[in-house]
Amino acid sequence: MTAPPYEVNAPALRDIILNQEDFFLLDVREPQEYAICNLGGHLIPLAQLPARLDELDKNKRIIIHCKSGGRSYQALQFLLQMGFSNVQHLQGGILAWVKEVDPSMVGY
Repeated sequence: MTAPPYEVNAPALRDIILNQEDFFLLDVREPQEYAICNLGGHLIPLAQLPARLDELDKNKRIIIHCKSGGRSYQALQFLLQMGFSNVQHLQGGILAWVKEVDPSMVGY
């Protein structure tokens, strides 16, 4: 099953990482969540995103993730409104990553 254009599933993200594709991984969770487990993304909590847009490059592919997909979807919608066009979010968030890609990672 193919993901909608603004979504990427966990196995597809794994392939993007393994193929060393050029992209920016944005984590919109809170710092305490990032400390539990993370994919090495750039942490900007969702509430801080409007004030920290200067940390993002509109010309670079951005893949957003959170815990289960809700906050990353909100961030996706916001970035699209702000003129970003090459953005996607991880379906199911880091929980999908733990379930489908790396079960050794700590879920929460």
